[in-house]
Amino acid sequence: MGRDSESDSNGWSRARGLVVKTLVLIGGALLLKRFTKSTTRWDHARIVARSLSGEKFSREQASRNPDSYFNIRALTCPATEMVDGSNVLYFEQAFWRTPQKPFRQRFFMVKPCPKDLKCDVEVSSYAIRDADEYKNFCDRPRDQRPLPEEVIDDIAEHLTTIYLKRCERGKRCLYEGSTPPGGFPNSWNGAAFCTSELTILKNNEIHTWDRGYDDDGNQVWGVKEGPYEFKPAPASSFNEMQRYTVLDFAICRRMKVTQRLANVYQSQLLISNYPKRKREYVATAA
Repeated sequence: MGRDSESDSNGWSRARGLVVKTLVLIGGALLLKRFTKSTTRWDHARIVARSLSGEKFSREQASRNPDSYFNIRALTCPATEMVDGSNVLYFEQAFWRTPQKPFRQRFFMVKPCPKDLKCDVEVSSYAIRDADEYKNFCDRPRDQRPLPEEVIDDIAEHLTTIYLKRCERGKRCLYEGSTPPGGFPNSWNGAAFCTSELTILKNNEIHTWDRGYDDDGNQVWGVKEGPYEFKPAPASSFNEMQRYTVLDFAICRRMKVTQRLANVYQSQLLISNYPKRKREYVATAA
């Protein structure tokens, strides 16, 4: 009799232990499922906006292939927020030696993709109504920037929209995407339309590839070899670059760096006039 009671007790103990383990496993699975679904559509939009922001350079790429790429400084920062929650970013690009003279300025509007589209985040680029008022926007103290309501008023024509998807597991990127097939209308340098590709890497690196095509599908502007690779720079990098003096620039001129740049520009289908070459790189893509 005693042995039977002891056996029953051990059996119930094992059963209870099995039930507890089962409940723990089920609870853990439900909790994991909840966490994996916790990233909302707006969370993805905020992640993309944060990843696009900051100071980035194509320095390494320009060093590897100076005949095709320039050392460009890309600077992006929050400008305002729309009523629907969309993030508006100010974006500018400049040659690294002249960051105070941006040759490309845009507003980016970042928001979740519509539910009927198979994407996570859309990044739309807009022209700026009075671009000169926004030069070096991100470098200025906040009280010296246009007000948020002024930013909204200065959002001009829509240029392009890139539709981003989360990258598959195992890839280096967080999000990647492009403009839809056929791109968007564009008339720069004989183009009929333009396309843009964007990849956001896990290390906060940004790859962008903007190209223009004529009616026959021939590329008429933009780099042919591949996307520009913009990498975040150390906080001190900008200060270090500013240490270059007038004497440094004079030495570079004597070394005929200016002529080398002119040849490179021409190889990228850019015109020979130096100020216009900067605008040629800009085109009117995102």
